[in-house]
Amino acid sequence: MSTNTSAPPRAGAVAWWTRGDTNAFFGLAFNILVNVLTLTGLMIAVVGVPAEDVLGTVLPALGVALVLGNVYYTHLARRLARRENRTDVTALPYGPSVPHMFIVVFVIMLPIYLETDSFLRAWEAGLAWAFVIGIIVLIGAFVGPYIRRVTPRAAMLGTLAGISLTFIAMRPAAQMWEYAWIGLPVLAIILIGFFTDVRLPGNIPVGLAALLVGTAIGWIGGAMSVPDVTAAAKDIAFALPDMRIDMLLDGLSDLAPLLATAIPLGVYNFTEAMSNVESAAAAGDSYNLRSVLLADGAGAVIGSALGSPFPPAVYIGHPGWKDAGGRAGYSMASGVFIAVLCFLGLFGLLSALLPLPAIVPILLYIGLLIGAQAFQAVPRIHAAAVVIAILPNMASWAAGLIDNSLAAAGTSAAEVGNDALNGAGVVYDGLNTLGQGAVLAGLVLGAITTFIIDKRFVHAAVAAGVGTVLSFIGLIHAPKVEWAADPQVALGYLLFGVVCLGYGLISRNAPDAPAGPLDEEPALHAEHAATPPAADAEPVGTPELPAPRATAGAAEPA
Repeated sequence: MSTNTSAPPRAGAVAWWTRGDTNAFFGLAFNILVNVLTLTGLMIAVVGVPAEDVLGTVLPALGVALVLGNVYYTHLARRLARRENRTDVTALPYGPSVPHMFIVVFVIMLPIYLETDSFLRAWEAGLAWAFVIGIIVLIGAFVGPYIRRVTPRAAMLGTLAGISLTFIAMRPAAQMWEYAWIGLPVLAIILIGFFTDVRLPGNIPVGLAALLVGTAIGWIGGAMSVPDVTAAAKDIAFALPDMRIDMLLDGLSDLAPLLATAIPLGVYNFTEAMSNVESAAAAGDSYNLRSVLLADGAGAVIGSALGSPFPPAVYIGHPGWKDAGGRAGYSMASGVFIAVLCFLGLFGLLSALLPLPAIVPILLYIGLLIGAQAFQAVPRIHAAAVVIAILPNMASWAAGLIDNSLAAAGTSAAEVGNDALNGAGVVYDGLNTLGQGAVLAGLVLGAITTFIIDKRFVHAAVAAGVGTVLSFIGLIHAPKVEWAADPQVALGYLLFGVVCLGYGLISRNAPDAPAGPLDEEPALHAEHAATPPAADAEPVGTPELPAPRATAGAAEPA
C-alpha cells in the first residue's frame, strides 16, 4: 500500500525556516540595521552622548527589546499557524520606530541638552518619554480592539499607505537616486524577483542576491573605502545591558513638559499598530490586536528601563514580507541578528562594508506593496476614502521637509513669515495643520468618507464629532495637547457633522431608491463577516480578502 506524500502536514507541524524566510530576513534585518545606524548617529552627533555610552548602553538595551519582541511575534505566528493548520502565516515585523527616533532626539532631548549643556539630563528625559509612550500603548491594548471594530478598513489601510508612501518609500527613493548606478540594479532584482515568477539560477534568494550585487557594484565603483572599514573594525567591543532605573526615575521627576508629545505619540503608536494588524488581516493573517499592543508597550518600557530612549514598534510591511515568502522564522532571526550586532558594536563595521543604496531599495518595495494593498483590500467604491486617509501623512512629510530645509538655512517658518511662504507657493500653515497627528487624522477623515460613500450619514456625523473632540484637545491638527488647541478646526469638523446629519434627515424622508452599488458594498466587516473569526483574531472591518498580489502572474514564493 503506497503512502500519499502530498498529504498536508499534520496540525502543529510548523517549519522554523523556509526559503522565503531568507528573502524576508535580508529585507527586514537590513531595514532595522539602517534605522539603528541612524539613531546611533543622532545620539552621538546631535545630543552629544559619548560613543562609548551609546555603544555600551543604548544599543545593548535596544538589542534586548528587539530580540524579545521579534521572538514573541515569531511565537504568535507559529501559534496562529498551528491553530489554523496553515503553513503560510507570516510574523509581524518589529523594530525601532522611525518617526519616534527623530522626535525624541530633536523635540525632547536636544532642547534639554541645549538648555542644560548636559547630555545626561537629555538622555534621562528621553528615557522618561519612551516609558510614557510604552504605558500609553499598554493602555491602548484595552481600547484598541474596540476602535478597530468600528473603524472602516479603508481608513486604517489608507492612513497606513500614507505613512508607507511618504516616510517609508520617499527617503529610500531619494537615497537611491543619489547613487542610481548602485540602487537601480538592486531595485531591478527586487522588483523582478518579488513581482514575477522568474527565479534566479540555483534558486538564490532574491534579498541576498540584491545585497551582494549592490555591494559588489559599490566596491568596484569606488563608493566604499578600505580605510573606513579598518577604522570601523577598531570600534568592535562586547557590551551587555544593565538596569538604568535611576536615570529613568530622574527623568520621570520632571514629566509634565514631556506629556505634550508623549501622549499624542503614544496614541500614534497604538493606532499605527492597529492599522498594521488590519493590514496583516487583509493579507490573510488575523492577529489578536491586544496581544500585539501589549508586546509593543512592554518593549518600550523594558527598553527605557535598560537605557534606550527609542521605543520599538510593529513595523509597516507585513504584506511585503509575506509576498517575499517570509513566514515565522525571519522575524526571530532578524531580532537575534540585530541584538548580536548591538552587543558586539558591529554597526560601524557593517555601514563601512555595505553601501546604503544597496540596502534601501527593499524599503521602496515595501512602500509599493502597502500602497497597493490599501486599494486592493477594500471595495472599489472606497478608493476615495483611502486617498483622503493618505493626505495627512503627505502633509506631515511635506511640512517636515520645509521645516528641516529652513532649519538647515538657519531660519524657520515663523521667521520667514506666512506671507513670504504663500508668495512662493508654499501653503505652509495648511500643510502643518493638516499633518499634525497624521495617523489619527487619516483615520478620522477616511472613516468619514467611507460612511458618506455608504450613505451612512449619521455614522459620518459621529466620526466628525470624534474629529471635533480630537482637534479641540490637540491630538490632531495641533502641535501639542492642550485645551482649545485649535478651535477653528474643531468648529469645522462640528459643522461638517451638522451637514451630514442634515443629509441623514433628507435621505430618511426621501422615497426609497433602488439598491445600487453604493448600497451593496459593505462598510464594516464586523457586520458583514462571512465566517466567524479565528480564535486568535479580533473582529475586523471588512470581509477577509486574499493577500494582494502586485501582478496577476506573480507566483507564490517558495
